[in-house]
Amino acid sequence: MHEFKRFIPATFVVLWATGFIGARYAMPWAEPFTFLAIRFAIAAALFAVLITVLKARWPNRKQAQHAIIAGVLMHGIYLGAVFWAIHRGLPAGISALIVGLQPLITAVMAGKLLGEQIKPRHWIGLAVGFVGVIVVLWPKLGTLGGGVTAATLTASLVSVIAMSAGTVWQKRFASSGDLVASTFWQYVGGTVVMVVASLAFETQTFTVNGDFIFAMAWLVLVLSVGAIFLLMVMIREGEMSKVASLFYLVPAVTAVMAWVLFGEQLNFIQIVGMAITTFGVGLATAQPTRARASR
Repeated sequence: MHEFKRFIPATFVVLWATGFIGARYAMPWAEPFTFLAIRFAIAAALFAVLITVLKARWPNRKQAQHAIIAGVLMHGIYLGAVFWAIHRGLPAGISALIVGLQPLITAVMAGKLLGEQIKPRHWIGLAVGFVGVIVVLWPKLGTLGGGVTAATLTASLVSVIAMSAGTVWQKRFASSGDLVASTFWQYVGGTVVMVVASLAFETQTFTVNGDFIFAMAWLVLVLSVGAIFLLMVMIREGEMSKVASLFYLVPAVTAVMAWVLFGEQLNFIQIVGMAITTFGVGLATAQPTRARASR
């Protein structure tokens, strides 16, 4: 089991990065809130089946409430705001750059609310990682377009604050119960938010075709089930600042995937940025020799 845990961070980064690829397939065929409402509802149903099959222990009322709040923040507000901003024309590079602030925001919240000690080495690693993200995304920031508005930029900022707050909330209040049951209640919270947003702002129309089905299946099974479950494991087992720093690697991995699948630009400067980001994440997550020996 301990050997398996070593591969969880790398696996999570790769799976999480595929979410942006899946969104690219899905967004031409559905409104963002409607798509996410369907996605979260399916994910909740799958976790309900898993709870029955695995005979997982249902959380008590208080634990369920905390999981719902975490789900509203981590799934509903975070993804809803990101999808809405990109749907309104905000370039994905700008969105990813703003979302790249998450590890820094999470580190501050973890220090204040969880009492985690963020050492100078961790702050340097977080700062270096963010510089690397900027270098990776720089070629994508050239064409801003009309989608860069106060509304879309505000939505992106709201999304990153919500994700940071949601992970800290999960760590502080919702990590004690069964992870499968807790994740079910998270998706209940996310579904409610997206259903309300869809009814309030959208027409609930979508086109079912190959791209839509593929994107929905991938995002539900790989992201909403696989990646989120790994994230819950890391939140339970690790310090929030270290877990959050892994999100710095997502834009680099996404850039490689987009280069392979869509022929998007990937130049030497971006590769250098990936190396800088990886070095920064290494600084932020590395354990001192004494700590490793004690384990």
